[in-house]
Amino acid sequence: MRKRFLSLVALAALPFIVNAGPASADQADCTPVTESSTAAASVKVWLAGDSTMSNPQSSCPVGWGSQFDPLFTGDVTVVNSAVAGRSIQTWLYESNVKSTKDSAGECVVSPRTFHQRWLTMLDPTSGMKAGDYLMIQFGINDGDSNCPRHVGSARYKELLALMAKAAKDRGVTPIFLTPVSAIRCSGNAAVGTRGFLTETSDAGRAAGAAVIDLHKLSYTLYNTLKLCPNNGDYTAGPVGAFFCNDHTHFEAAGAKQIAGVVAKALRDQRIPLSSYLK
Repeated sequence: MRKRFLSLVALAALPFIVNAGPASADQADCTPVTESSTAAASVKVWLAGDSTMSNPQSSCPVGWGSQFDPLFTGDVTVVNSAVAGRSIQTWLYESNVKSTKDSAGECVVSPRTFHQRWLTMLDPTSGMKAGDYLMIQFGINDGDSNCPRHVGSARYKELLALMAKAAKDRGVTPIFLTPVSAIRCSGNAAVGTRGFLTETSDAGRAAGAAVIDLHKLSYTLYNTLKLCPNNGDYTAGPVGAFFCNDHTHFEAAGAKQIAGVVAKALRDQRIPLSSYLK
């Protein structure tokens, strides 16, 4: 009996050994979860622009931004905050841009408080985060001579710089785009129709931001598709399939092709966002 008691004591003193074999299907995995073992964090691409970029409110027009998300892997979410009819200034300061100009010829902005769409992007909890991208495309409505849409060259560059700085301060990569061209033919060739091209390039250089020349790329596409010459009937033929019943806005098929042009530019210019393209 004494021998049996001593044997039990000795057994109790041995180290406890866990079966190192494969766990059964119903056993919990107790391995600590580390950053590297979780799925890659989602990247958001934030879009700011006008009707040629915005989500559709009807079958036409359709902005190219609405066709952008499907071009990326599941790691990317496109947040499209483009709004029809806006210049860069009215997009930023909606309802605070007056119908009068100051001594420099710029529309008066008072008070200088941002519209909620920009505040949403700046929100520290739900807005732009490090690793995200901000793509900005204006310059179509900005050339209006009348307020509130009018924006002069210096002011345009100032506002692009403001947006780029806010993005970079948050670890977000800004990308500027020149305005997409409308369709205008000179003989058999589509030609450029927009302004603010130099301003966009200059602002990108100053801010250290990549610039996609969507203006040139878009009318080059129109030439590739042989949309010129045309008889001005935007309800029929190749030009009607690409554009709404005007010379500016896109049908869904046209918007999809413009989105593809932007995606190709990301690759061609080796912009890091291109690594998420399908």
